[in-house]
Amino acid sequence: MGHEVIVKPFSDVHNRDGNVIATLLHDPTVEGLDVALYMDGSASMEDEYGPRGVLAKLGPVRNLVEPQMRWMLEYLATKDRNGILRVAYWATGSGSDIEVVGDLTGTEAQNYKFPGPRYYGKGTVLLPVLRDYIAYFRQAVTQGAQRGLAVIITDSQIHDAADVTAYSTQVAKEIAAGRLPRLNFVLVGVGEQVDEEQMEEICHEEYPGVGHLWCHRVADRMEEMAELVAVLVDETMTVASGGKIYDDRGNVLKVYEARLPAVLEFTVPEGCQSFTLEVGGQRFTQPLPDEDHEEESLPKQILSSFTPTQEPPERGKRHRH
Repeated sequence: MGHEVIVKPFSDVHNRDGNVIATLLHDPTVEGLDVALYMDGSASMEDEYGPRGVLAKLGPVRNLVEPQMRWMLEYLATKDRNGILRVAYWATGSGSDIEVVGDLTGTEAQNYKFPGPRYYGKGTVLLPVLRDYIAYFRQAVTQGAQRGLAVIITDSQIHDAADVTAYSTQVAKEIAAGRLPRLNFVLVGVGEQVDEEQMEEICHEEYPGVGHLWCHRVADRMEEMAELVAVLVDETMTVASGGKIYDDRGNVLKVYEARLPAVLEFTVPEGCQSFTLEVGGQRFTQPLPDEDHEEESLPKQILSSFTPTQEPPERGKRHRH
């Protein structure tokens, strides 16, 4: 591969058979994003957390959730305005309870233990998560937060989908009226018990003056969860209110009407040597790198977040949202 020149405002560019993925630089201190991570604590997750205490030392069963939680915490902290995330188990106890783990820093992610909630839940009730995050976010706004993001992991069918949609409608009205900054909910399902049709109904809802509040993906296995979160979060980031992509002959390749995401995906014609991003009255031309090969399992913008001693998760199954 030839020498790759990355032009600001891009942080990374991949080219595979003319399909380009370009990642824009992200400055969490400017965007003011405040992130929270909610992990399913229902009874169906008990095997994934594995045995606790003395039992944890007796058998080969291991905690599949903990390394994924550490990875997500460290990664999401790079997006957060102060590198500190609210972390909690949800769907605990009666199924509608929340056990707050704490406000955790990404720099210390590898030191945290995630053995599971004190009381595994008897159901999967999502509305308390939304209420908890909105209350937390309102407080964060008084301290400088300008945008919100709640990442929610589940392995089950959601028991109160209608309530979730109704509450989301109220949140969207507050955003449209300027009483709340823009925020998003990222929903990641894991395993065969997830009702993806239900998740699509929640996430495809559009709200007047706001558009989509939700996005989702489904992973087949727990080991795929963290990467799907990273991909979704990158796609959720908004860099500007809109923009255009041109090829090296001035032809428009893609138009972003309402928002310019942090990750741009588009196709260039054969023989194209560069592309240009037009945003905010400015133009930025990026030479196309040589075509990628399959040696990398993750995009560079994800891999760059890790030290050599850390193992990034395997690439997961990507679903529409």
